[in-house]
Amino acid sequence: MRNSLPPVPTKLPEIEVVAVARRGIPRAVLAATPAEGEEAAYGTSGRTGDVRELSNDSDRDAPRWVAGIGDAAPKDFRRAGAALARSLRDAAAESPIRTVQVSLPEEVTVAQVGELATGLSLGGYRFAVTTSEPKPSVPAVRLIAGDDSAAYAEAVSRARTLAAAAALTRDLANTPSNVKNPAWLANTAAKVLGAAVQVTVRDEKWLAEKGFGGVLAVGGGSASAPRLIELEYRPRGAAKHLLLVGKGITFDTGGLSLKPNDGMHLMRTDMAGGAAVLAAVRAIAALALPVRVTALVPAAENHVSGGSYRPGDIVAHYGGRTTEVGNTDAEGRMVMADALAYGIERFRPDLVVDVATLTGAMKVALGLRTGGVFATEDALAERVVEAGARAGEAWWRMPLVEDYASGVEGSLGDVRQAPGGPGGIMAALFLREFTADLPWAHLDIAGPARADKTYDDVVPGASGFAARTLVELAASYAG
Repeated sequence: MRNSLPPVPTKLPEIEVVAVARRGIPRAVLAATPAEGEEAAYGTSGRTGDVRELSNDSDRDAPRWVAGIGDAAPKDFRRAGAALARSLRDAAAESPIRTVQVSLPEEVTVAQVGELATGLSLGGYRFAVTTSEPKPSVPAVRLIAGDDSAAYAEAVSRARTLAAAAALTRDLANTPSNVKNPAWLANTAAKVLGAAVQVTVRDEKWLAEKGFGGVLAVGGGSASAPRLIELEYRPRGAAKHLLLVGKGITFDTGGLSLKPNDGMHLMRTDMAGGAAVLAAVRAIAALALPVRVTALVPAAENHVSGGSYRPGDIVAHYGGRTTEVGNTDAEGRMVMADALAYGIERFRPDLVVDVATLTGAMKVALGLRTGGVFATEDALAERVVEAGARAGEAWWRMPLVEDYASGVEGSLGDVRQAPGGPGGIMAALFLREFTADLPWAHLDIAGPARADKTYDDVVPGASGFAARTLVELAASYAG
């Protein structure tokens, strides 16, 4: 018996590409939707993600599971792999299964195999704090690819690296906030990021000396002091320098502008943007991408006490610009403004991308499966959307409406934090004030960062959204 957290990062199932199946190891096959007049393979529908367990008592080497791949598009392979992973996890909980073989269809493409590996890696993800023994994880998987097995191994390896980024994002965001304060997040980042990434943790004294008024204001109501997590990945010969900034609010009560109780428990995931940035840098280093990446995660808890900041306060950010506070529940933009101003002045990047669970307005606009992209350049917005498509994450470009920009202008301070108007757009326009006219993209993931039900490779809880997009975006600058 135990009462502890799962290990961070979660260990993903091993996936190996081999040429020949081994006798006596349970096997799964993939089946497409039959064309009109064709007989359904193994008597199953072939619908994407439909997994059936077959009776094979008389032949141990006959298929035990069949997973539908629908029209066999790459995304169908991802969904099928995820559904199969969940079935294998459940089977392993009932009987000891260490390895499962999956027979690939003939003429399968590299892209399809990569998507299958992504689904197999993430579909069986589980995060639970429990007093009981943990349930068995997904068994190891052998992909049977015939004579072409070597051609797929690289795709599987890369897919697993990106899947590990999504899983680490989920781990960090799912961790309960009685464990995950800013110091815990910073210390965990230092432990898991590896030797290729330099990690520097800035404490509250350093933040005060440097004038990080936004971070200090938001964190002032908590007994847990804020932190700034700095990451530097500096490969030789890098042609581009990318600055990533991720919101790291480890719990958000709303401060004096207190949130309603309903849904507040989900605020442990309010640092999902920061988690995505940490996990993405880890994957970028693992892939040895020739792109310089600097990342900043301003981490704080937004609590209620005598030290809380107030509506009506004037807060001075790093660099001296001042903000009129209108709503203490708009805390994400306060800490992000400090990090943006500092990162641009200190590191002088070529472009900037920030990621945050920033506004409930984006959940209304785009729902729970699509992230919003605000960008100062068309080419950058297109890169983000295309990177997301490669990663299997959906993005939609939102407008930076110039007619609304005057609403951010302050009267007592330089800018207003919560001026009213369309919430997602106004938040983006506020952040733009701290980007020094550099090429900049703001990714609002308030909707897709959390899931309330299973779909594709996502399970309830933190989804890991944006981590893979950030990796693919960095890779787009590597060529």
